[in-house]
Amino acid sequence: MERIDFLATDGIVLNGLLYESDEKTKKVILAVHGMSSNCFKDRDKIIAQVANRNNIDYFCFNNRGSELVKYIKKNINGTEEKILGGTSYEDVLNGYEDIVGAILKLKELGYTDIYLQGHSLGSTKIVYTYNELKDEESDDILENIKGVILLSLVDINNSLKSYLEDNFDEYLKLAESKEKEGKNLELMPDEAFIHPISVKTFLRYAKNNQAIDFAKYDEDIEFKELNNIDTPLFMRWGNNNEMITQEASELVEKMNNIITNKNKDIDYIDGADHGYSQKEHLLAEQIIQFIKNMN
Repeated sequence: MERIDFLATDGIVLNGLLYESDEKTKKVILAVHGMSSNCFKDRDKIIAQVANRNNIDYFCFNNRGSELVKYIKKNINGTEEKILGGTSYEDVLNGYEDIVGAILKLKELGYTDIYLQGHSLGSTKIVYTYNELKDEESDDILENIKGVILLSLVDINNSLKSYLEDNFDEYLKLAESKEKEGKNLELMPDEAFIHPISVKTFLRYAKNNQAIDFAKYDEDIEFKELNNIDTPLFMRWGNNNEMITQEASELVEKMNNIITNKNKDIDYIDGADHGYSQKEHLLAEQIIQFIKNMN
């Protein structure tokens, strides 16, 4: 295991852990964590161990949204400045800068086959990033993305509405009011979210979400952004305290009918919760089998 330091494409200083196989390989899983999380989860360690046994390296990194609140450094032409970051203050769209920066670093290290793996909000960031890369015709990066692995992709807007119920409009108006006053970095009331959240971040999830509101599981839509993924696609959820509003079996059936990707593997893990606690080994085996089936 080796610590790897690198820069996001906008100069944010990031670092992560590279788990290396005994033999040299060109294959690596790039893992993107979710809200208030980090790259030190048991899930990452276990998936890394199974991957390494199959001659696949594993790189998980702390993106600018790791933990709740922290200062992150931005390096521009050798000059560093501190920026308020963490889940409470992040703009999820900036995940693009982090993920592309990580891909470029892995390419620099000699990897040619990169499998993007996201969990929860990390999955949202991966779908957004992949679609941006296609829009920009960034073939030099897309050619290295050999698979996309989405773990517990969440319907962000619907989850927020379900959490706040009848109070959603009230908190949205409050956030809009504070935005007009220039108080984007002020924290919302404690009950507005599951953890401390700034006005700007709340508005990204509740209102300014057109670019990330693509997992509308309760609606009859084409799921354009997911169907835009050309590379083999792996999707999993749990069915125990998972962040979905329908039965996991029903969601899996729906997505299998709608997603047109010919190389898809969409299912749920019985008994798994949102973080796959106690089911990490099973999840890891399924992910590695998915990768092996491509070759």
